[in-house]
Amino acid sequence: MEKPVALGADHGGFALKEAVRAHLDERGVPYVDYGTHSEASVDYPDMAVPPCEAVVRGECACALLFCGTGVGISMAANKLDGIRACCCSDAFSAKYTRLHNDANALCLGGRVVGPGLACELVDLFLDTPFEGGRHAGRVAKISALEQR
Repeated sequence: MEKPVALGADHGGFALKEAVRAHLDERGVPYVDYGTHSEASVDYPDMAVPPCEAVVRGECACALLFCGTGVGISMAANKLDGIRACCCSDAFSAKYTRLHNDANALCLGGRVVGPGLACELVDLFLDTPFEGGRHAGRVAKISALEQR
């Protein structure tokens, strides 16, 4: 992976972010950690913005985002033009959201997904390329919705 992965979490996702960060270190995957850097309470919408903006600017390849459920941070991330965030807790969704939807942000819940499964989902997300073809038009339609 040429560009680093952007990491972001609130307090509910902090521990899972740390586990994934260690896994990325083991794999030799570069990343930029936008925080949070402790379990002190922070708001997930605030923590979604810096890593997603780095993706939109082209500085990072994708974002890995973490909150208590993964849902709140995914909702916040999807408000940013150019972000296609998905909240996943199973391998099929993590793979196919890349393959068919060209997702560029994976959101995981620290109170929903354990570290072992989270690392498996991250690997699937990072290692699965976008299939393109008939799916490219659908992704373009998603992007067009940002202009409405």
